Amino acid sequence: MRAFFAAIVVMVLAIPVGAQEISFSQLHGWQKDDHLAALNVFQNSCDRLGGSAWRPICNLAKDAGESRESARAFFEMLFQPTLIGQPPALFTGYFEPALNGSKTRTARFQHPLYARPKDLTDGQAYKTRAQIEAGALRGQGLELAWVEDPVDVFFMHIQGSGRIVLPNGQVLRLGYAGDNGYGYTAIGNELVRRGVLKEHQVSAKAIQNFVRADPAMGERLLNLNPSYVFFRHIKNLRPESGPLGAMALSITPHRSIAVDPKFVRLGAPVWVEKAGANPINRLMIAQDTGGAIKGAQRADIFFGTGAQAGEEAGNLRDAGRMVQLWPNDLLPDPSLFAVQDGG
Repeated sequence: MRAFFAAIVVMVLAIPVGAQEISFSQLHGWQKDDHLAALNVFQNSCDRLGGSAWRPICNLAKDAGESRESARAFFEMLFQPTLIGQPPALFTGYFEPALNGSKTRTARFQHPLYARPKDLTDGQAYKTRAQIEAGALRGQGLELAWVEDPVDVFFMHIQGSGRIVLPNGQVLRLGYAGDNGYGYTAIGNELVRRGVLKEHQVSAKAIQNFVRADPAMGERLLNLNPSYVFFRHIKNLRPESGPLGAMALSITPHRSIAVDPKFVRLGAPVWVEKAGANPINRLMIAQDTGGAIKGAQRADIFFGTGAQAGEEAGNLRDAGRMVQLWPNDLLPDPSLFAVQDGG
């Protein structure tokens, strides 16, 4: 611990030109957070940040985890809270589904989760969701697993990972392996446009109920989102570990967020102030990305695995504020501060 504080003197405060500086006292709830929990998550991916400014910080992080107080001191002495983009932020949630399924098609399990096709090229448009659902990939041996419900397939695509519980009790962990190159179209927005839902009523559960009430119409609705995700089998992942995020590391419930990497450095700490019925004021770590996560004031909060996590994540759509913690001697790109948030 002594080495940690001794090294602090070499870190020189440098406030980015054009950035909106925020003091730690202006972060709502900062004093009450469990900074040690945040530090532990930060340490998991810190060595992948790279760059000369991050290396000493990552080294110091190893000696700062003795208590909540020392962890808070670590962040306060080495980082500058910096506001990028224009609040209000938009916070949503995501989770790791746990679905019953099979490695072979059965009368019960009819809907496939596909591995990445060999002729798929990243960044280029491939077959659309509608084409794939109509059978464009059948007969290629790409089926990793089969599940009961096409709606579950759709939402597992949105989450980007999942657990498939096989009939023998074995659990198959699946992770993101690529997509078909099409942008994500929000089905909830379409239901609002049609007058089916009010904006405040949009949730994963509401969409699921609508699609299941009329499967034929529901299929046409889901196909309005042309994006399609492919998976791979993730081996040697402990049952208690979260799914792999964009940094190829397990993410942590309530501490990992998905962000837009054009605005937020993957691996960096971000202070989240989420409003709404269940406010959150917490230091989280940017460890993932998502097709619908665009802009500086936009994040997806990871809630964990299973139905309860899915319920919490699916109901979350709240405003608030994101404040990035930048190392004192690492200047973010000034152009970030001139770009309006994508929402």
